[in-house]
Amino acid sequence: MIDIRKGRKEDLPEILELIKELAIYEKALDQVANTVARMEVDGFGDHPVFGFLVAEENEKIIGTSIYYYRYSTWKGKRLYLEDLVVTESKRGEGAGKLLFEATLEIARETNCSGMMWQVLDWNDPAINFYKKYDTVFEDNWVNCNIDF
Repeated sequence: MIDIRKGRKEDLPEILELIKELAIYEKALDQVANTVARMEVDGFGDHPVFGFLVAEENEKIIGTSIYYYRYSTWKGKRLYLEDLVVTESKRGEGAGKLLFEATLEIARETNCSGMMWQVLDWNDPAINFYKKYDTVFEDNWVNCNIDF
């Protein structure tokens, strides 16, 4: 039985491990600079900037959905799904579906106009998963960032 619940501060060490597991899968572990201390401030400080859900099985965290709100001048308030991670040994058992649908529900409950996320173009399992939801895959936007 998989349970979905809102994330708590004490979950953060396990959440960071899931983030690192995803980074290994995406061949980018060297890019993970986040820490539990930073996540505590960013998620539970005076001005939280992200929220998260966890999937638990037998009281063990097996997955997470990490999200935040953004604003589109064209569409209004949007929920941005930063990461959807299920530990490798539990993939394909329904935790990702439950997390994704619970995250969509948060977007609806908080009056968002929709939800956005990214997927690597080579991640066929994830792309096929998202196709089940009538996802629009854009090819005309280039991601940009500046790191400090």
